[in-house]
Amino acid sequence: MKILMVCLGNICRSPLAEGIMRSKLPGDFIVDSAGTIDMHQGSNPDKRSVKTASKYGIDISRQTSRPITTKDLDDYDKIYCMDLSNFKNVISMAQNEEQRSKISLLMEAAGLNHASGEVPDPYWDEIDGFEKVYHQLDEACDRIAKKLLIQKSTINN
Repeated sequence: MKILMVCLGNICRSPLAEGIMRSKLPGDFIVDSAGTIDMHQGSNPDKRSVKTASKYGIDISRQTSRPITTKDLDDYDKIYCMDLSNFKNVISMAQNEEQRSKISLLMEAAGLNHASGEVPDPYWDEIDGFEKVYHQLDEACDRIAKKLLIQKSTINN
């Protein structure tokens, strides 16, 4: 199964979500991340995201930002967006119902409704904002990973 995490610039939330989700799933799952803009294309994650992930034993330092493409909508089985704005941008790229059905808000897919049901962008925050986002993503990824592992075992049995 291929999973794509999406935020705006692919340097704060989605790299964290990618690293967290990858740490919770076996190696036969492919987890990647992308942004809805290409402003940071080729850049590594924000140093605060890297530092926060590292604190919890997750290395995201080698990830590089890239924009989401229409090909991603075919290639990935699940596409999780961090907020409503990014969700709307990704949905607008979908060319058919099959693609649209793969796209969801991360917090909604996890059955969590923290505040607005969105993962806030910590870009303008200090490190504590990244810490809060990490814990929000960790809880959401934990719930989704459990669902995906159950789906996988059901399919394989």
